[in-house]
Amino acid sequence: MKKLVIGILAHVDAGKTTLSEAMLYKCGSIRSLGRVDNRDAFLDTFTLERERGITIFSKQAKMKVTDADITLLDTPGHVDFSSEMERTLQVLDYAILVINGADGVQGHTATLWSLLKKYKIPVFLFVNKMDQIGTDPKKLLEELQFRLSENCIDFSEKSEKIYEQMAMTEEAALEQFLEQGKLEDDTIRELISERKIFPCFFGSALKLTGVDAFLEGLGAYTKGKQFPEEFGAKVFKITRDEQGNRLTFMKITGGSLKVKSILYGEEKVNQIRIYSGEKYEVTGEVQAGDVCAVTGPMETFAGQGIGVEEATGVPILEPVLTCQILLPDGCDAAVMLPKLRQLEEEDPQLHIVWKESLQEIQAQIMGEVQIEILKSLILERFGVSVEFGTGNIVYKETIQNAVEGVGHFEPLKHYAEVHLLLEPAEAGSGLSFFTDCSEDMLAKNWQRLILTHLEEKEHKGVLTGSGITDMKITLVAGRAHQKHTEGGDFRQATYRALRQGLKQAESVLLEPYYEFRLEVPEAVIGRAMTDLEKRSGTFEMAGNQDGTAVLNGVVPAVTMQDYQKEVHAYTKGQGRLFLTLKGYLPCHNAEEVIERIGYDSERDMENPTSSVFCAHGAGYVVEWDQVKEYMHVDSGIVFPDRFDESGEAEAEKQKTHASCVELTIGTEEIDQILERTFHANTKEKANGRERTPWRRKGAAIPARTTEWKPRPIEKKEEYLLVDGYNIIFAWNELSELAKINIDSARGQLLDILCDYQAMKGCHLIAVFDAYRVKGHAEELTNYHNIHVVYTKEAETADRYIEKFAHENGRKYKVTVATSDGLEQIIIRGQGCLLMSAREFEEEVARTKQFVREEYLEK
Repeated sequence: MKKLVIGILAHVDAGKTTLSEAMLYKCGSIRSLGRVDNRDAFLDTFTLERERGITIFSKQAKMKVTDADITLLDTPGHVDFSSEMERTLQVLDYAILVINGADGVQGHTATLWSLLKKYKIPVFLFVNKMDQIGTDPKKLLEELQFRLSENCIDFSEKSEKIYEQMAMTEEAALEQFLEQGKLEDDTIRELISERKIFPCFFGSALKLTGVDAFLEGLGAYTKGKQFPEEFGAKVFKITRDEQGNRLTFMKITGGSLKVKSILYGEEKVNQIRIYSGEKYEVTGEVQAGDVCAVTGPMETFAGQGIGVEEATGVPILEPVLTCQILLPDGCDAAVMLPKLRQLEEEDPQLHIVWKESLQEIQAQIMGEVQIEILKSLILERFGVSVEFGTGNIVYKETIQNAVEGVGHFEPLKHYAEVHLLLEPAEAGSGLSFFTDCSEDMLAKNWQRLILTHLEEKEHKGVLTGSGITDMKITLVAGRAHQKHTEGGDFRQATYRALRQGLKQAESVLLEPYYEFRLEVPEAVIGRAMTDLEKRSGTFEMAGNQDGTAVLNGVVPAVTMQDYQKEVHAYTKGQGRLFLTLKGYLPCHNAEEVIERIGYDSERDMENPTSSVFCAHGAGYVVEWDQVKEYMHVDSGIVFPDRFDESGEAEAEKQKTHASCVELTIGTEEIDQILERTFHANTKEKANGRERTPWRRKGAAIPARTTEWKPRPIEKKEEYLLVDGYNIIFAWNELSELAKINIDSARGQLLDILCDYQAMKGCHLIAVFDAYRVKGHAEELTNYHNIHVVYTKEAETADRYIEKFAHENGRKYKVTVATSDGLEQIIIRGQGCLLMSAREFEEEVARTKQFVREEYLEK
């Protein structure tokens, strides 16, 4: 039998749950019909659902139709629970869209249709409540074809006209129709699966009329899927059973899953359940195409792809309000927050956050009904009676030009530098993260860590502190230290790079907008237009029929609160307003909102815009607008169109000579920074140019006006410069030998360096001081396979190495082995890598051991 996962969707009160009951009853999955108003519907398993008569959580049931083994997923119809519905779409093979025959296409119906198109899900339509007086199948079909798709086709009867309508959607189908006078079932199935036609059926689920024909069509015109042999699964829901066990609901999209198998990492499956209503069967294995719930895994999340399955992108429907959760007296927020995180696991769109500056817990919600449900749920599950504060609009921020952000974190014994390219992306695309950084510059493991830090938290914008969105963020350069870099250093550098980039960019404040359709009597069309203009809406006249005028357009969500009631009042119940969330667009009163919120990005200590550098053994802070004068790495990004009308480079005009205020950072403060950012952003498990500090280059690069092209990073020749006498007196064995005979110590070091060069294949230069030898000219000799330099009179080895680094640090990959502290600071500023004498000694030993082991293996 073909395995299908079919979801059932509708505007609230369209009769979706009633149709589910009728289908299950007709298929023999349930013995008696339940009813929503009798509080005994098979799929309304939660007390809150039965009390309110609405579906709040998605549920599943099993049924068989002809040769199809169907998992039916019932989804919430109320707009406040749209996020629960949208998560279910990820795993559907087909969808059933229920239309209220008495009301036609309603506001949320249009939203559902857009979502189904976005997720590319084939759709069967069932027009319900056709037993009510005044319902007209012909007029309803015309409305479906006008409002949804002209390819909505009545499947109630198979006439030549119906076949012709189907055939007109595809050339191959048309040829078949012209030859045979009809279409084969396989052709119809293909047209449906490719969303070229949408079968429509009419009936009354309550009276069981039209249900048999609908089931017959569902069985006849759906097609099974082919699944890969490799294991894959898509997680679409997290919940808990009555005993508190964490359940991960998923669809197996490839291979099979067995009990006790490792899902991923160390997440093991303890039990597999197949649910139908509130009951379930335990099984030892599930196959591709099955929907199941598993116990055991504790780190899964909705939208996660496992195995060969990819993760789901950013949800389309998002909350537009944020509310404070008011706890009762005596309730500790620190104790309550982890409990609320459980609800966030089940509904990630809640975005439960602790606002440190306000000392309050906040959540994002869709509307008043959801608030009431959450209050009941928190009381039932945790025994705490909470209230919600007044809802505020959820704003977001984006950028409208490309910039390079630099973050540097280098207090004493720490080191990390990160360069991020920030580019504006398509509206509604969310954030995407990439890497375009050479592994010769930054090792792969550090690159992966940086991407992890970008993804682990919601990053704030610099206008209002709202979350950022619709940006492409690419790691283009970075640097680590062989000894001093730790994971927390890159977290700090990454956050600071992003914030530094945002400070440079032209930021845009975004707010949620609705698409609307307003139907009002002709007599009040002037009032309607005036209202929409006052609400900063844009609209056009979409039609005028039978004395009813129709306006379509977009309008800021914040201006439409309670407008539904106004429409009802001034049209005396004859007007209809349909609102669909369009997404985030530039805020209509940005300056007013920014001033009201009063966010100061440079005073936000949790999200710093500055960087930390080190000199003379102490860390000091460099403000965001001067960071690029001190950075150690050149990313190679060039923004070409940088010139004003006079041809003068804008970057030159913007050069700054402001001095940097040095702020000493102690060890305790460093630890606090790392500790605070780590725990603030991990889930609770109970979330050629000189760059030296005293020589600044030009100010921050202005925004590009054309597409940037990264300068390709080629694999560079490697040079290792060794400060000879510094190494001799730092290595114990050579230091002891030098006390007896310095020439012998120097000769032994050169022999060691010859061996090392042969193993590594780099250009190796050993530099020795001869500055005290009167009249000595610079001497360069070859000793076997390495170069040896004796400096000229009055020139130290340090000076020679610094000069070499300055001249060649950008052309080659230069590493310097020395323990001279001042020399290290200078060399690092030239873009070179460093190894201390002890690190170099360990590196030589490791290399010799590696070569020996490799030889023995062969």
